[in-house]
Amino acid sequence: MRAFADLLDRLIYTRSRNAKLRLIGDYLKATPDPDRGWALAALTGGLDLPAVKPALIRALGEERVDPVLFRMSRDYVGDSAETVALLWPERPVSGGMDLRLSAIVDRLATLSRSDAPAVLADYLDRLEADERFALLKIATGALRAGVSARLAKTALAQAFGIDVEDVEEVWHGIAPPYFELFAWAEGREPQPTARDVPVFRPFMLAHPLEDLRVDLSDYAAEWKWDGIRVQIVHVAGQTRLYSRTGDDVTGSFPDVTAAVTVSGVFDGELLVKGEAQGGEAASFNALQQRLGRKIVSAKMLADFPAFVRLYDILFDGAEDLRALPWTERRARLEAVMPRFDAARFDLSALIDAKDFDALEEIRSGARDAAIEGVMLKRRDSAYVTGRRVGLWYKWKRNPLNADCVMMYAQRGSGKRSSYYSDYTFGCWTEDGELTPVGKAYSGFTDAELKELDRFVRTHTLNRFGPVREVEKTLVLEVAFDSVHASKRHKSGVAMRFPRISRIRTDKPAAEADTLATLQRMIT
Repeated sequence: MRAFADLLDRLIYTRSRNAKLRLIGDYLKATPDPDRGWALAALTGGLDLPAVKPALIRALGEERVDPVLFRMSRDYVGDSAETVALLWPERPVSGGMDLRLSAIVDRLATLSRSDAPAVLADYLDRLEADERFALLKIATGALRAGVSARLAKTALAQAFGIDVEDVEEVWHGIAPPYFELFAWAEGREPQPTARDVPVFRPFMLAHPLEDLRVDLSDYAAEWKWDGIRVQIVHVAGQTRLYSRTGDDVTGSFPDVTAAVTVSGVFDGELLVKGEAQGGEAASFNALQQRLGRKIVSAKMLADFPAFVRLYDILFDGAEDLRALPWTERRARLEAVMPRFDAARFDLSALIDAKDFDALEEIRSGARDAAIEGVMLKRRDSAYVTGRRVGLWYKWKRNPLNADCVMMYAQRGSGKRSSYYSDYTFGCWTEDGELTPVGKAYSGFTDAELKELDRFVRTHTLNRFGPVREVEKTLVLEVAFDSVHASKRHKSGVAMRFPRISRIRTDKPAAEADTLATLQRMIT
């Protein structure tokens, strides 16, 4: 655990991407199996210790430390794991324990929830503060070290001189602690094969179009749908549905996966059909009812039927089509579409526009609930991993705006744990009351964050744990992609991707927008 704690500490305080790559690479080369495999799993989100939950960690903290002191410290620090790691009073312990990362993971992974408190407390008694922090972060899956799964895989590839795309190709076919992966990386075994295994292939991504104008003779245009990007893999009679980040979401959408009979790998947008839309794609708010559910009831399947709008084909059966230009892949996709269940799959239509000006006019008039913008795809582009300049562009529709009043603020996490950086804001009702309509924690500069934090600290009315209620005097201009009706929110509305676009110190709170204004924007 000592080596991983040192790695995590350095990663947290290192901003340079190249420096992070070197730190992870050096650790993976110097650390033996299976410790390095479990460390890689922790960095990439592939480690699951179900017996250890945040509630257990808080309970242990309040049991070992005065509860009032613990809560006050948690409010100041902004993170339960860090608070427990720092406040934990060490006790003399007898007998040796195996404190290697792999030994700890093996034991915690097999614990029952009833045994977990005693075992976890025993480990915390034997570890130093930074090791306790690393252990608790691993256990909750919230490292927040500024390391994405892609960066960790890139570090592995660079450290051992292999191609990161080859790593991605086999990643989902290998389970932690990745013995086969490291045996290949060190040249002891051949590259693992993904044949007959429904593994994830990294998506091709798009750059924002920004101020660029393109020639539509070189680029095809299609709608950017407001669902979640998914990859359908059907191999050897098995079907898997992967999210953009490579998470397996098969179990959440059994109605879609059961309908797949076409062998290959397909790229598309997962949506749900809306009754109000006559069976067409509903808003993201409707899709959200299905996301993250491990058990999907019959009523949920009936009320929010899922389907996939297909964009691209990566494999036709066992044939890899990714090197072909987009025009040829599109033709192959159109050719296989009749073999798909039309109730669960359709083809994303191309936009017929004679030139860029015509496309701009079409885009500006698009306020369909499920349309997020326009995609522009170079007709001769191969399907390549990641964002490559000049190949695909995304052109989101212009955001909506509303002037709202800050109501509550909460401390952030990680680097923002010392600032009040999460803001709940509201609009006026017909009765002249403020009602919360959204929450945002992005869109502002570092200087604006300090200004907002200062306002929160000097205008606090009440405290509720880590949350502060503030005087209803500061107006925030909030930008958002769309707004939808919602039964889950008291206001009856839900914003899509809200962010703070401006601090309106020039505007009195009484002149902020009303709830009726947002309701008129509902798509």
